Amino acid sequence: MRDERGGTSIPALAVLVLLGIVAAVGIFGNKTKQVTVDLTTLTASTTATTIATAPLDTQPFSGTNGLVVHPRAEAALFTAPDADAFGKIAPTQFGQTWLPVVEQTDGWVRVLLPSKPNRSTGWLQDEDLDRASSSYLIRVHTSSRTIELFDKNKSLGTWKAGVGAKKTPTPPGRTFLLGSIIDHKRSASPIVLPLGAHSPTLDTFGGGPGTVAIHGWPNPHVFGAAISAGCVRVPKTALADLQKVPLGTLVLIDSK
Repeated sequence: MRDERGGTSIPALAVLVLLGIVAAVGIFGNKTKQVTVDLTTLTASTTATTIATAPLDTQPFSGTNGLVVHPRAEAALFTAPDADAFGKIAPTQFGQTWLPVVEQTDGWVRVLLPSKPNRSTGWLQDEDLDRASSSYLIRVHTSSRTIELFDKNKSLGTWKAGVGAKKTPTPPGRTFLLGSIIDHKRSASPIVLPLGAHSPTLDTFGGGPGTVAIHGWPNPHVFGAAISAGCVRVPKTALADLQKVPLGTLVLIDSK
């Protein structure tokens, strides 16, 4: 409707405003809707747990855009947006929990998880999440037995590495830097960088969960050999650079 001067009439304008409000509610209503879940009934996703119902990563050798998220409080994990909850994730594991995002939709993000089986993922509601971006990428090649570090697609170094032996292989696929530990009681390597991946053949390493990690080693003869129980052993120079990488950074393990 238009008045005699060619302008929009007041009643018509009111209708347009009302329609705009309705449209905005329609567009953003689902995004702000929160699914309430009883967290006490859910299994926590940690390096020590197995959650068989977690959806598996369908693109295990793909990169990401670098987005990582941190739950400010314990949060439910879902099989899909607005679907069933199957687990939960805590804000801390080895320090703060930062998880790489592998998929997004309105109000939801899909992340890689630290629990078994390998390549587990889950959907998080995107409220109450801190967001950051990591420009780094770590690549591990089990055939050439090397590890590479990139920042903004620029190589920062390539080093020979000790990888899993034939009977205790380093698991392939994309995972992430879960933590950074300094423990001077560990004579072989005080610095340990746990990943969100696990040995496919061993349930424990030294009594703990079979979590794969990047760490140093006092004997340089292991670098370039398939010799470990699944972890990636690297020289001191590599470990010094890798220790600076932010948590949640993507780690791609392949058979090259």
